Amino acid sequence: MTAKFSSIPADRLPDLLQAMPKAELHMHIEGSLEPELIFALAQRNGVALSYPSVEALREAYAFTDLQSFLDIYYAGASVLLKEADFHDMAWAYFLRAKADNVVHAELFFDPQTHTERGVAFETVIRGLTSACERARSELGISSALIMCFLRHLSEEDAFKTLEQALPYREHFIGVGLDSSERGHPPEKFARVFAKCRELGLRLVAHAGEEGPPEYIINALDVLKVERIDHGVRCVEDPALVQRLAQQGTPLTVCPLSNIKLCVFKTMAEHNLRTLLDAGLKVTINSDDPAYFGGYVNENYLETFAALPLDASHAYTLARNSLEASFVDEAHKAGWISQLDEVFARAA
Repeated sequence: MTAKFSSIPADRLPDLLQAMPKAELHMHIEGSLEPELIFALAQRNGVALSYPSVEALREAYAFTDLQSFLDIYYAGASVLLKEADFHDMAWAYFLRAKADNVVHAELFFDPQTHTERGVAFETVIRGLTSACERARSELGISSALIMCFLRHLSEEDAFKTLEQALPYREHFIGVGLDSSERGHPPEKFARVFAKCRELGLRLVAHAGEEGPPEYIINALDVLKVERIDHGVRCVEDPALVQRLAQQGTPLTVCPLSNIKLCVFKTMAEHNLRTLLDAGLKVTINSDDPAYFGGYVNENYLETFAALPLDASHAYTLARNSLEASFVDEAHKAGWISQLDEVFARAA
């Protein structure tokens, strides 16, 4: 299906990457808080920031690893206090998603980041839900929310968060696992994920970004997840790569994030092409775009500029994103038809 697209000239790739419909499946909504919005919300809510200006805050975005990023990420989230704040944050993301031709977005949110500051779960979920509804009606973007548990906190804390969330069950489709990966293996959350599975929630987990391939295996076998967020370290275990390919397990890869957090030194060293060549269901996503230097199209553009990828890879990546989304087959078929039209015109 895709081989015929490899003849599309390389100089037309940037326009094609922009125009093709795509889903974004790995996007932390708190990670879309741009410095300008952080300062605006701080002023609105009377929150004192430890940075004197937008420029000073942006200059602080020099990370050496995941933890150094998380420290500033949680500081930025301190300005989110009211329902309107969560709405405004998500709406700003959706406007960028529209410009990037994102037709469907599955947004991660971290309630524990807010509830431990005294912000009610209801405040978080209502603000985000209203932005999702507005994005559907005003922008035509389909979306869903996935609640993540912070893995540096206890499983007991995760159970407490699940309990707070259940009255709002209709507003989120699944659960994930994020925050500091090292030292916090997936099996730490085996019981809470089993409970979420019983409740019919979709299951995903961060694994194999900084953590070893074993974390990916345990996310699959112990947590029973349907998608692996990141997963780039799977290549260290050939049997795991073969298993992921055979099972068609989607990997939500975030190239700019991987460079910014020093998972790879340069984009030219990124293993995305290797993953594709191994037959893995790879998708491209932006992770925490305000902090990592680009929304989803910027991730596509920089990846394609640095790696030997052509239009057939672009088609595969976009189609993977649509197929790996947690929506019904009718919606997927409609978007894939749009994707086919874009590539047919380009060819």
